[in-house]
Amino acid sequence: MDYKKVAIDIIKAIDQDNIIAAAHCATRLRLVLKDDTKIDQAALDNNPGVKGTFKTNGQYQVIIGPGDVNFVYDELIKLTGLSEVSTEDLKKVAENGKRFNPVMAFIKLLSDIFVPIIPALVAGGLLMALNNILTAQGLFGAKSVIQMYPQFKGLADIINMMSGAPFTFMPILVGVSAAKRFGGNQYLGAAMGMIMCAPSLITSGDAAATMAAGKMAYWHIFGLNIAQIGYQNSVIPTLAAVYLLANLEKFFHKKLPSALDFTFTPLLAIIIAGLLTFILVGPVMRSVSDGITNGIVWLYNIGGFVGTGIFGLLYSPIVLTGLHQSFPAIETQLISNIGKTGGDFIFVIASMANVAQGAACLAVYRLSKNQKMRGLASSASASALLGITEPAMFGVNLKLKFPFFCAIIAAGVASAFAGFFQVLARSLGSAGFIGFLSVDVKSIPMYIVAELLSFVVAFVLTYLYGKKNAHLVDPVPVASASDQTKVEQKAATLATKELKLNDEVIGAPLTGKAESLTEVNDKVFSAKLMGSGAAIVPASGEIFAPVAGTITVAYETKHAYGIKSDNGAEVLLHIGIDTVELKGKFFETEVTQGQKVTKNQKLGSFDLEGIKQAGFDPTVMIVVTNTNDYASVERIKAQEVMQGDQLVSVTVRN
Repeated sequence: MDYKKVAIDIIKAIDQDNIIAAAHCATRLRLVLKDDTKIDQAALDNNPGVKGTFKTNGQYQVIIGPGDVNFVYDELIKLTGLSEVSTEDLKKVAENGKRFNPVMAFIKLLSDIFVPIIPALVAGGLLMALNNILTAQGLFGAKSVIQMYPQFKGLADIINMMSGAPFTFMPILVGVSAAKRFGGNQYLGAAMGMIMCAPSLITSGDAAATMAAGKMAYWHIFGLNIAQIGYQNSVIPTLAAVYLLANLEKFFHKKLPSALDFTFTPLLAIIIAGLLTFILVGPVMRSVSDGITNGIVWLYNIGGFVGTGIFGLLYSPIVLTGLHQSFPAIETQLISNIGKTGGDFIFVIASMANVAQGAACLAVYRLSKNQKMRGLASSASASALLGITEPAMFGVNLKLKFPFFCAIIAAGVASAFAGFFQVLARSLGSAGFIGFLSVDVKSIPMYIVAELLSFVVAFVLTYLYGKKNAHLVDPVPVASASDQTKVEQKAATLATKELKLNDEVIGAPLTGKAESLTEVNDKVFSAKLMGSGAAIVPASGEIFAPVAGTITVAYETKHAYGIKSDNGAEVLLHIGIDTVELKGKFFETEVTQGQKVTKNQKLGSFDLEGIKQAGFDPTVMIVVTNTNDYASVERIKAQEVMQGDQLVSVTVRN
């Protein structure tokens, strides 16, 4: 790579006067710009030295690749005269001058609290769906499965018990997550949640009937009659109670001397927050919660299929603003009150929108003759159809514009169809083709039809429009078939002569849970812009060489390594997401650039718990950055892997 030329091309595409500050991490340039509209996106998209671009958190990021990014950054700094800054400093620059937006701040708060507990709610909801399959009549015949096969009744009963637990004890889940977000002790948050759904309390659903029968139990405190009503399934009352608890805890930490702090801060915080919750905070917030739920149900009922169609049309644009991050809080409320609401319509609409974006992206794959675009579109469309749309939306559809608009039209049509047949979800889950698992059993057929409708409309609209406007799909003309063949033959010859590639297997560099790269919470890796490979959620803090070869990259921040294997594979090991911001804290290395290593030789170590407590995702990415030199790079199917196990197979072209 001609680093200076790539830097010059990037500066020309962005405009030197438009750059405020620049930094880099292991794989990409991170830039803060004055005006994003001045970017010549087409020039960057068609630059062979640029693997992709995207914007996040006020930073415009240009993906170069491990090793190369250092030199491109150095050239960019020389050419522009900018001062070198760290990624942490760059983040401050990006945030500087931004006006505080209370709405977005509130949405981020809800997202921070509810995203971590979604897996528990998904598990409970899918168990609920499984129970419905076993007990619903008319699904497989006139009788239910357990009526036809009584031996499955015990299984259905235990599944039903397990499915209800995450929702019944919702305050505990919310308490733990909210306490962490509000800066309090997570275990005190859990304790407050337990208090709010204690078995001795009357369940909130039975409260009205108990009062009507004159059997309500009360606590008589300070002349007040406090109803012994619990907050099972509650969300908003728990948020308010834990917010109060966390602030009381912080207050007493400051005011009490250290000798008394450890013992009396938890006691005082819990007793005061608990009393105020049952006396005032709980009843008020329950009324607010009921009002919000009733309002959402009213809007759904009054809007009908027209309302769901409009919501479907707007869902993807809402994702662009980040407002969708508040939806889990609303969906949780709908699902926990399923007897009143009937289910969650937002999940269904999200599924229609996701499938539409995936279908539009797949149409781009069929239309484009640009190998770079085809490679991105093929992987991004697959992940979108399964519910992860960021690579498809940001990497393909929004860049070309027309696929995005074709997709939102399809989402509107399919959402209106689903709304007409009142398709509702009973749980959270993967909002895509496999989302039928979360849908009410009786609605599954119409859900599948709606998904197919979304897919077909998006694909056909995008394909037909793109066929008539080929210049929009590939703005820069591609070489003729004969020229392209010559280029490919030359590339194949060079690969054979210079790289001398052989089939090989890349081992697991550490012990943990193996995952697909598409599951990683980083657009660059999940969209496979750096190449194919695998990811591991680490169970230990030591990392070893997955192949025998030479260390090509050993970063000062010690969070990433590049190794070129003796057989030609160029492997990037990236420990954690955005961990470059830690500036080497929690990391130790035992190798240097240019050093020869043997397979399973220790490269370094990291403090796994320290990284987590600092708020970073410790997932380790193992990427073959020269994936295009191979016929295939595939993750060997495995869940739990031990260090040294076979992880990724690479196969050369014949």
